[in-house]
Amino acid sequence: MQTLIRSVLALQNGTLQSVDVLLVDQHIRTVAPAGTIPVAPHQQVIPGEDRLLLPGFVNGHTHSSQVWQRGLIPQLPLELWLANVFDSTPRQLDQFYWGAVSTALDTLLSGGTGLIDHAYVIPGQELETVDALVRGYKAVGIRAVIAPLIQDLPFASGLPKGCLLPQSASPRSAADLLALMEAIIAEFHDPNNGIYIGVGPTGFHRCSDELLAGCGEISDRLNLCYHTHLLETRAQQRLAQERYGISAVQHLQNLGCLTPRTSLAHGVWISEADIALLASVGSTLVHNPVSNLRLGSGLAPVLKCLQAGLNVAIGCDGAASNDAQNMLEAIKLGTILHTVTDSDYENWLTPEQAVQMAAVGGAKAANLGDRTGTLTPGMDADLVLYNLDHPSMLPRTNPLQLLVLGRPTDVVEAAWVRGRQLVDQGQVLTVDTAAMHHHLRYQAFTAKASQVQHHPVEAHYRDVMLNR
Repeated sequence: MQTLIRSVLALQNGTLQSVDVLLVDQHIRTVAPAGTIPVAPHQQVIPGEDRLLLPGFVNGHTHSSQVWQRGLIPQLPLELWLANVFDSTPRQLDQFYWGAVSTALDTLLSGGTGLIDHAYVIPGQELETVDALVRGYKAVGIRAVIAPLIQDLPFASGLPKGCLLPQSASPRSAADLLALMEAIIAEFHDPNNGIYIGVGPTGFHRCSDELLAGCGEISDRLNLCYHTHLLETRAQQRLAQERYGISAVQHLQNLGCLTPRTSLAHGVWISEADIALLASVGSTLVHNPVSNLRLGSGLAPVLKCLQAGLNVAIGCDGAASNDAQNMLEAIKLGTILHTVTDSDYENWLTPEQAVQMAAVGGAKAANLGDRTGTLTPGMDADLVLYNLDHPSMLPRTNPLQLLVLGRPTDVVEAAWVRGRQLVDQGQVLTVDTAAMHHHLRYQAFTAKASQVQHHPVEAHYRDVMLNR
């Protein structure tokens, strides 16, 4: 199968140029000046005039099951929000399948060709849950890293002075969870079909050192993405000092958890020393600007990270803390937020940098930087074609700036993942979107959080975080 995209605008060496792009089977074969690749009789030819072609973005951090909690949970700080998330998490395997389909479609139709799903799994049905997610992502055709959320410490342990709270029973032991991860990897890790299993300890705040280090050993041995939450809130920063007496980043380094395969969601409360350490080991920070604002967590020091050479990706986070899965929205907010953190406008993010973070940075976050993220011969054909004639992309000024800083809607005209076309003329070719909307509309879902009552930990949280 060969596809020739002719005379299309593309970002080459930091500038927009008109090029021809030839796709052969799974890969990008040739990128050449416009009009220089001859048309062969067996090729699919796509006119690229008035179009923009970019490498697909990677949604660097999400929780697909939270599609069912979209618009459900009020504005609360993370620690109180989480209590409501746990109470209203779906429990039916069918919901996990449609959650994956919905997350994949929203990502795809906003410019993403891959994602990292830090996936909740039903206790006692972990393999069945992952199976439902895999089926959903394969149905759409998007590239997916599934990193099951695992923890071996109870909820209260994630709060400063959590030892003062009533303690629930601990989840499964670290040894049991590591054995479970081995079983999930053996059953579902399938790179040849665009499905990857990652190790996904929830975060230092609810994981023992044994579990954190054990996940690191699996990541090292099997070359898997290591994905975890890191210092999302001030409460977590306090907890790290309380528990370790040193930075959480330094503690993870001491455990051997920080490598170029490691991606860390949020990092709102990392220090300059943390940034330097993360950059030196080649790890990735995944910036989730929408959820960080939604939950009042703060602003990640993205400009300082980039200046230090730390790889940065962009994520939507789950729909319970974002209420959407729109990569272009996350990219816009992640670009303009940081103008208020540095008065020197020469340090502000440009649209070109934002696209680089979302594509190249995201691919590296997923441990896929050798396969995807750039419009380069030999790389997998994970590409998105944008319609520059759409009203939201007019007038014809700077199309990249309009895409990143404007309000583009329904502008994804075509998309390919591993050379397979998933979107044509703005329509998804692989799944019945009406069927998905039907399930989201009518499937029974008990929304316990709709009459939300603040969790019993609220008094403790207010005392520890607000009154001291």
